[in-house]
Amino acid sequence: MKIEEVKSTTKTQRINAHSHVKGLGLNDDGTAQASAAGLVGQLQAREAAGYIVDLIRSKKMSGRAILFAGPPGTGKTAISLAIAQELGSKVPFCPMVGSEVYSSEIKKTEVLMENFRRAIGLRIKEVKEVYEGEVTELTPVETENPMGGYGKTISHVIIGLKTAKGTKQLKLDPSIYETLQKERVESGDVIYIEANSGAVKRQGRSDTYATEFDLEAEEYVPLPKGDVHKKKEVIQDVTLHDLDVANAQPQGGQDVMSMMSQLMKPKKTEITGTEDVVSPHGIPRDLLDRLIIVRTKPYGIDQVVQIIKIRAQTEGIHIEAEGLKELSTIAERSSLRYAVRLLTPSSVLSQQNGRDVVEPEDIREAADLFMDAKTSAQMLADNPDQFMK
Repeated sequence: MKIEEVKSTTKTQRINAHSHVKGLGLNDDGTAQASAAGLVGQLQAREAAGYIVDLIRSKKMSGRAILFAGPPGTGKTAISLAIAQELGSKVPFCPMVGSEVYSSEIKKTEVLMENFRRAIGLRIKEVKEVYEGEVTELTPVETENPMGGYGKTISHVIIGLKTAKGTKQLKLDPSIYETLQKERVESGDVIYIEANSGAVKRQGRSDTYATEFDLEAEEYVPLPKGDVHKKKEVIQDVTLHDLDVANAQPQGGQDVMSMMSQLMKPKKTEITGTEDVVSPHGIPRDLLDRLIIVRTKPYGIDQVVQIIKIRAQTEGIHIEAEGLKELSTIAERSSLRYAVRLLTPSSVLSQQNGRDVVEPEDIREAADLFMDAKTSAQMLADNPDQFMK
């Protein structure tokens, strides 16, 4: 008898630098746990971030901004992400690095404005008149091409929709048939069609087909209740950048975007000050006065070991105490980011050497193959004549 394991059909997300961060890891009284929700140490900064979350929830953060100040690799981006996680999964988080701002093609203010608008989320609620149900029939009706020739064109589409209460047959415009094809709608799918705009949204496969064997994983949804023709509250979570893109490329069914056009009118941003003024953090003083500044401190050696251990678990890498000690030594000598980046190549080298567990010699071999930023910068400084300026 052959027994095969059935693998989960849920979509797996790619692991990034902060996949392990799930929240701020605070107790009910607002104090930070030593290690929780993927964050280690930085107790004061995390507690301060907890108060900031409370300010945002109580709508008292308007007109203010936060600045996390500290050395590289001290968890500034991780705590920022944790704040977004605490506020909810729909809160947009838009990470960027300084090198994105410096471009010969785009002005710095344009890059900053785009990222600001990516980070401002909107929840739009509207009541729409829709036709919703399970597709029972999908028949394109062809006619002779009015332009002549041998080909035929689609004059209209007959579609049947079924709900728990009844069925209805609709005659649709041929342009909607193209949308149905793009959404890959077929019999047995649950869809809804907006009456005003003709926009089609495929919600999933009807759960009556859940016992069938399909080639690709499907999301099964129950048969809609009520009438086929109904009024439905549609909620869309978008960012201002999404509205900018929709406004630049108008499409059918995007009537919400036209309603929000006043949000996309260009606004002049004036930054007071002159070019010869030197200010802390590279931020104009009048803006710096309006910031809430949170300080992050360098990690201790024990905290570095914990962070590397959490990252190894997140990436599914088996590493023992000696390997962790070797990586923590490298982190102390160069940087925590470099030590974390060595995890994956060290794991690949250990597998090539026929081992399932990463050992110190694998890490040392990976460190010999891949140079850290400090060593690279020192090499450039020592040999300035051999490199382009």
